[in-house]
Amino acid sequence: MLRLGQKVIFVEDCLEQNLPIGGYGYIIAYDRNNDNVFDYVVRSPKDNKHYYVPASDIELEEVLLREEAERVEKEALIDYALKTKNAELFQWIMTGESPAEQAQEREKEVQSREDFIKQIGLKAWI
Repeated sequence: MLRLGQKVIFVEDCLEQNLPIGGYGYIIAYDRNNDNVFDYVVRSPKDNKHYYVPASDIELEEVLLREEAERVEKEALIDYALKTKNAELFQWIMTGESPAEQAQEREKEVQSREDFIKQIGLKAWI
């Protein structure tokens, strides 16, 4: 649950209330009524209005800035990997694992013909 006075950004308008998407506001109250869909009351100083919003329509400014920084960092690493033709770095960025780890996984998955026949024989015996 977000604290009172925190700066939030409107990221969605799922209930079509004409929220200023991309604009900011401050949480001024919680809506504790269990019978409605709204979670917060947000004050938008730019519009000089109060909006009742569900939690899915707003996001903390810090979270959005962190996500944007991670995205920019990933794009910069991809550009660097492509410019230097570093395939290992590119694979690591795109999949999260190095090519050596991928090769080991593929080796584990592939069975020889004899091992397969042994497994079938053991299962048939049981």
